[in-house]
Amino acid sequence: MAQGDKRLALIIMAAGMGRRYGGLKQVEPIGPSGELIIDYSAFDALRAGFKRIVLVVREEIEPAFRERFDPILSERCDIAYVMQRLEDVPDGFAVPADRAKPWGTAQAVLACRDVVDGPFAVINADDFYGRSAFELLAEFLNGLASGPDSESAVVGYRLERTLTEHGTVSRGICRLDEGGYLRSIVERKRVARRDDGIAYTEDGEHWHSIENDALASMNAWGFAPDLFEAFGRRFTRFLAGAPDKEAEFFIPSEIGDMVAEGSARVRVLRSQETWHGVTYREDVPRTREGIARLVDEGVYPAPLWG
Repeated sequence: MAQGDKRLALIIMAAGMGRRYGGLKQVEPIGPSGELIIDYSAFDALRAGFKRIVLVVREEIEPAFRERFDPILSERCDIAYVMQRLEDVPDGFAVPADRAKPWGTAQAVLACRDVVDGPFAVINADDFYGRSAFELLAEFLNGLASGPDSESAVVGYRLERTLTEHGTVSRGICRLDEGGYLRSIVERKRVARRDDGIAYTEDGEHWHSIENDALASMNAWGFAPDLFEAFGRRFTRFLAGAPDKEAEFFIPSEIGDMVAEGSARVRVLRSQETWHGVTYREDVPRTREGIARLVDEGVYPAPLWG
């Protein structure tokens, strides 16, 4: 496919269970006219040049998502809905009887393998990434060479700009090489701002410090379609390890392993944006204030889809 002819796709992972939030946070009104965070992500993606939106959802919420987004997006871009299913595993594997939730973000991406055949970006449904993130990803993907040696990309944010005041968050902590490529990424599931600085804990008791200016991944990635084949192989390997009921097939973990073994090269795209999101219900007022400020500054119209 010639450069400039690529129909960029954006995969929005919206199948999360929202346990810390206590509900379906993907549909929490955030904007002044009731807009969702997904609305702002789609809006930013379309004006950056993306042509296709793929929403990864669970079957029980698909009708609500279709009703909400078809009227808005169907005339502006291609739109597709993909189900993330617990039972979507390779032949020869069975779902553990005590497993209730899907297999994680890398499985959500893998679920899109039949509807995405070109360069694509991946984001979370409940994180506000900012306009520049989509511009950076679109520029990277439009210049991406096809083939098995294609690079990937991740948008990196200053860690201190990605934290909530209301509990811990999961963040992929990035280390870079001298050329600005990812050297390692480690998923820290419980990161928080404390009196003596930013730290993470694995057991809830012992805390380990992290630099304020460390780069954090918010699951904003850019990939060539070859990634599906790689994730397919790795998902088989993951399941062969007999994961327990809580084990997650995470994007950061898999990409980190691929970087370590030399099978992936990931460019880090730095964003200066401040994160807004709804990890906890207490985050909603601050996120609404942040969006309202951007509307007042003219970054977004109100209503968004006028």
